[in-house]
Order: sequence, then C-alpha cells, then structure tokens
Amino acid sequence: MQLERILQKHGFGTRKACRAMIRDERVTVAGSCLDDPFADLPTDGLVFAVDGVDWPYCEFASLLLHKPAGYECSRKPQHHPSVLELLPLPLRERGVQPIGRLDEDTTGLLLVTDDGQLNHQLSSGKRKVPKVYLVTLKHPLDAGQIDQLLAGVLLHDEPVPVAAAAAEIVNDHQLRLTVTEGKYHQVKRMVAAVGNRVEALHREALAELVLPPDLAPGQWRWLTAADYHNLGVAR
Repeated sequence: MQLERILQKHGFGTRKACRAMIRDERVTVAGSCLDDPFADLPTDGLVFAVDGVDWPYCEFASLLLHKPAGYECSRKPQHHPSVLELLPLPLRERGVQPIGRLDEDTTGLLLVTDDGQLNHQLSSGKRKVPKVYLVTLKHPLDAGQIDQLLAGVLLHDEPVPVAAAAAEIVNDHQLRLTVTEGKYHQVKRMVAAVGNRVEALHREALAELVLPPDLAPGQWRWLTAADYHNLGVAR
C-alpha cells in the first residue's frame, strides 16, 4: 500500500495532508526517513513512526481502555467529556467507538474499535457475553440479596425477571456480579430491586478478558491475539 494511503487510513488527515507530512520528513520506517508519499510498503507486520511515535499497521483499530469516572461513552457527549478524548487524535479520526456503554460514573474495562463486526459480536444480546462487575453498595450485603439476584428480579418495563449469571459477596459492602445482558442501568436496577443501592461500579472483565492490573485509569493498549482468544472471537 502507498505510504500516503497508510497514513490516511490511520487517521492522519487527508491524502494531501499526509503527503505533506511525508515530504516534511516526519515519517520513518525501521528508523529510516521516507519522503516519497507514493512508496509502496508491505503492510504485514509494518510499524511506522510519525514524529517519533510508533504506529502498527492495523486493518482495524481495536483497543482496551481503562475507563475512569467522569467520561461518557459517546462520540457526542452531553454533560461530561467523551471517553474517546483519552485516545490520540489519529485513533479518533479513524471513527473508533466504544463497544457497549459504561455510565459516566462507572469505571473499568472498555473496548473501543472501528471494527463493526467485532462490535456486533460482543454487543449482540444473543451471544450473552459475560460482564463481571465489582459493585460497591450503600447498605450491608446479605446472603438473601445474593439469592434474589441469582433467582431473578423483576425490573421496571421488563416482562420477565432478570437473573445474574453469578453473584458472590466480596465483603459487607461489595459484591462481584456477572450479567450476560446489556440492559439500561442493569446492575444498578438489579441492586435496587433487592433493596440496596450502588455507590460505585467497576467492570473487571468481559468474557474471559480481565482488565490488566498494570493498566492505569485513562490508559489504553491495543488488543492482542490472546485478548481476542479470551473474548471468544476469531481474528
């Protein structure tokens, strides 16, 4: 693929702007400056650098982000900054978007991609992808509430009870809850239905993919082959 097209695909602007970047000697490959916008490069395993920052060639940009509180999972936020503002501009220009949504005050594992197929695979209600949350509660937790959550609770506007796939007591005020649906404010509504209240909500895992302990709030990394395996999708 021509170098200018590679840059354009990765969100570095129009082809004209990308040509100018290349001619200004801002692009390197394997440590060597490339000043020919029309140079053909093999894309398999390609890593190029713009202004000294490395970028792997990716047909699709798929990322794992540790969402902090205070951000909305929307490209057009209403009351708080978009979580996408935590990403470099070229990624935002590619049109990436969150897979599913976490509330503004919810933290933890969030996937972001411009891969429509991956988004559909993981957000489709038919697949019932497990989502694991650490829930901090206002009132002390008891075994009766766990039993209710596992048996199923009736939520407003839902025709049948909604049950947790798993629920365990972490301590008096913390619960680890696994759900497989993606209903609006589901965890908060389920907890309210058993007479308690969510004070803090943190997503720890999606399917078998666990939020890395060394990924600080606001940080992100590319999805790896192992991550796709843990998500149960082929790539």
